[in-house]
Amino acid sequence: MQVIQAVNGTFHHFDLARELEARGQLKQIYSTFPWRRLEREGVLRSRVSTFPWLHTPLFVSARLWRLPGSIANYIAYNNFVLFDRWIASRIGSCDVFVGLSGSGLKTGQLVQQRAGKYVCDRGSSHIRYQDQIVNDEYRRWGVPIKACDERMIEREEAEYAVADAITVPSEFARRSFLEMGVAAERVFTIPYGVRLDRFRPTVRPSSDTFEVLFAGTVSLRKGFPYLIEAFQRLRHPRKRLRLAGPVEASAEAVLKRLDLSNVEMLGGMAQQKLAECMSGSHVMVLPSIEEGMALVQAQAMACGCPVISSFHTGGEDLFQDGVEGFLVPIRSPEAIHARLDQFAADPQLQRKMSDAARSRVQSLGGWSDYGEKYSSFLTTLTAA
Repeated sequence: MQVIQAVNGTFHHFDLARELEARGQLKQIYSTFPWRRLEREGVLRSRVSTFPWLHTPLFVSARLWRLPGSIANYIAYNNFVLFDRWIASRIGSCDVFVGLSGSGLKTGQLVQQRAGKYVCDRGSSHIRYQDQIVNDEYRRWGVPIKACDERMIEREEAEYAVADAITVPSEFARRSFLEMGVAAERVFTIPYGVRLDRFRPTVRPSSDTFEVLFAGTVSLRKGFPYLIEAFQRLRHPRKRLRLAGPVEASAEAVLKRLDLSNVEMLGGMAQQKLAECMSGSHVMVLPSIEEGMALVQAQAMACGCPVISSFHTGGEDLFQDGVEGFLVPIRSPEAIHARLDQFAADPQLQRKMSDAARSRVQSLGGWSDYGEKYSSFLTTLTAA
């Protein structure tokens, strides 16, 4: 079986590519990042083709200054379209083409015409479901922007319709597709892995303080206001909440309205530093409104840090509620506060869940297990 992949950037696709390459199944992976960024991913240079002409300038400009939303959306959409056309103009034969959603409409259909299979890999919930729930969140906080470009919604829905199969990383993401009318037999859940060699306990949380961590982009999609409200309700004399991640522009005005006492903004950080923060925290909270599967959950667990996450993070695919962490409804500072209070009041519970979290994530097998499951899925699909 020969597999070709396409991804806008990297995401989890290079983790999959490494696993397929190790099994002799990867023919090529196409990316919109330049090789200089991709060489660290551990895939042979000869198997990587790049189309960085739009994505790289967009990525750089986003760091230096903020483009108007309409311009950024126009460039981003055309990046997907031109990337897809470029792949279709040069792709060779393969048994299956796996394209990150948005990246493979034309190429996927071409592969199908050549008797190959096309898999649309979606890392989040159904794009229209995502658009609806995130737009609702923006309205709740008075943020006048739209979550998804309508052109991207139409493009991805066209991919869902023509693909031989759709893969998602969590049961939450799968349920969103069924809710939007996609047939259950076309959507497959394959949870992500975690690099256990990079995430492991390095320190013990302090016995004198109560350390709460949030890891990820500080955005309304991630539900940070509900965490801050829950944290401020917590009665602990030496509590601290650290937000580890860049702040999205749309979140800045909302942050100014919140009580940030004992809250530290750490910004983005390298994985080694993030692992240290996870190891030194009593609990990590991820109250996301919507995402397919947050990798930081498994990373925190590998560091011995229990997790409180919403049901919309893929957490239910990683751990058992009440054993290695807690699951809570979205938009519920009350539920988050109740679980934080449990950890703060019962150090023994925290230590018990810490040990259970480490044991659980080690049993998942990391990216090797993900690669084995995805490879088996592709083998079955191509044999049909």
